Amino acid sequence: MRRIILGTAGHIDHGKTSLIKALTGIDTDRLKEEKERGITIELGFAHLTLPDGTLVGIVDVPGHEKFVKNMVAGASGIDVVALIVAADEGVMPQTKEHIEICELLGIRYGIIVITKIDLVDKEWLELVREDIREYMKETFLSNAPIVEVSSVTGEGLDKFIETLTEIVQRLPEKEIGYIFRLPVDRVFTIKGFGTVVTGTTISGNIKVGDEVTVYPVGINCKIRSIQVHGKSVNEVGPSTRTALSLQGVNKEDIEKGYVVASKDSLFSSYMVDVFFQFLSSAERPLKNREKIRFHIGTAELLGNIVFLNAKEKLIPGESCYAQIRLEGPVSVLRGDRFVVRSYSPVRTIGGGEIVHPLAKKKKISSEEIISRLSIIYRGKKEDVVESFIFIEGFLGINKKVLLFLSNMPEEELDEIIDRLSSSKKIHVYEDGHYIHEEFYNKLKEVILSYIKDYHSQYPLRSGIPKEELRSKLRIIKDIKLFNYMLEGLLHEEIIEIERDNVRLKDYKPNLTDEQEKVKEEIEKIYKKSNFQPPYFKEIREKYPDLADQVLEYLLSQGILVKIKEDLFLHKDNVEKLFSIVREFLEKNKEMSVKDFKELTNTTRKYSIPFLEYLDKSHVTVRVGDVRKLRK
Repeated sequence: MRRIILGTAGHIDHGKTSLIKALTGIDTDRLKEEKERGITIELGFAHLTLPDGTLVGIVDVPGHEKFVKNMVAGASGIDVVALIVAADEGVMPQTKEHIEICELLGIRYGIIVITKIDLVDKEWLELVREDIREYMKETFLSNAPIVEVSSVTGEGLDKFIETLTEIVQRLPEKEIGYIFRLPVDRVFTIKGFGTVVTGTTISGNIKVGDEVTVYPVGINCKIRSIQVHGKSVNEVGPSTRTALSLQGVNKEDIEKGYVVASKDSLFSSYMVDVFFQFLSSAERPLKNREKIRFHIGTAELLGNIVFLNAKEKLIPGESCYAQIRLEGPVSVLRGDRFVVRSYSPVRTIGGGEIVHPLAKKKKISSEEIISRLSIIYRGKKEDVVESFIFIEGFLGINKKVLLFLSNMPEEELDEIIDRLSSSKKIHVYEDGHYIHEEFYNKLKEVILSYIKDYHSQYPLRSGIPKEELRSKLRIIKDIKLFNYMLEGLLHEEIIEIERDNVRLKDYKPNLTDEQEKVKEEIEKIYKKSNFQPPYFKEIREKYPDLADQVLEYLLSQGILVKIKEDLFLHKDNVEKLFSIVREFLEKNKEMSVKDFKELTNTTRKYSIPFLEYLDKSHVTVRVGDVRKLRK
């Protein structure tokens, strides 16, 4: 069975609710205040089945200007709009604003319905019809059929059903989307059902028993039951008025404007990059960073609009790429439509489409960024994915985030990633992390620059320690990316890594003849001293000008090993120490400080630092006052 959503639009008291009641028998004004005042305040819902079997969910929206925000919420997810114009009044201010909102939300199909024809004569009706046609010339309803009805006498209702059926049959197949999403327009509790949310399913499918997440709060829960127009169903898809009974979440945790979606499928953000169209009907220019009201799905949030093209103001009728910086989080997808209303006085001034749903602050007027956003907005899928990776720069991006940003099935994304990787446009590291080739090459340059500088600053060291190099590369936040960069440079034979020291390929510390002579003498001293080496201050006294320079070389080459500050052992003596301690503990199971002093023929001055070094080197483990062999 095909399903569509029909929404009403039009000025207050033009007969939207009466038409729906005449068609379906359902009074969509639920509230006491609505019945008393005779106006629609909140969204109302009804349904009917067309002769061809299509199930039509109907959303009745408020016409009063004070409740336009509810109209925007109801218009999200509409497939066909019925624009209602009363015969006795014609096109009115709210008629015009509702048409603008429908256009901004991407609605392209509709019927113009002239109501209350029982109140006017034929000549007046003809004038109203001509006025409507003239006004609609520049709108998406320029070629829409006009149907004249009376909700009182029933005249024209059959014609309305016939016309709607014809439009529905011409509607293109709607993309289902792989993520289930239901923007919440009502939340309440029913005894025996628990927490219930209602809304229009805008994408994806969901079944009873499936897990979902409520965004932007990130609460996970389970679908207990599903109803469509009062009937229980096991599964629901897009373009359907849906009620979900949720298990594992309280009514107080959910608000109108939240989104129920496939589990862990979305991210929340306080910033989104958009393509913004400023309405030509706006009464004044829009200033950069001006406060606005941002409507998307069923949510309304305050925020500021920042133009990304360095303009200080936008003239009515102009468009640009912009960043919306919000006072609260939203969970949206690329391609979602939104409406912007001025902060005060409140009026619809523009809208557009989400381009980057997880945006970060950007350098204003970056031509490269504008170019990439343009590709994401209207480019081919492969270029879209590449551009999302490019925008992340040195940070790289993981697969889960990229799936969300690109809003495409995993199989399709995998195929695109394979093509981009094969053509060397991106690099794939740690199985599911990506960085653009341009930033990979820039990182290479930065890493090599640090290594070269280190060689210049410390010519007698064999290379920069890996951790020190990583600490300098603040632009690399992910250790996986850092390791991948080093592996790439190793593979290209540009660097070498020895004992966690990174150096340029073929780099060798160069000692002067004098330094070489001192190096040989110091090495000889430490080798002969066995387990009673001199503290290095004694060496400094003997070679005041060269001792520290040569020490750097001896340490970087692994000839001397640091035990503690100013105390070093020759590498051969370290191995000997490890060997005799292991042999002793294999026979005796444990070793006291006294045992160690006798074993190494050392005093406490040496034995305590040596024992601590053995613990640190994972040869021994201290248990109380004794050491045991570490397993």
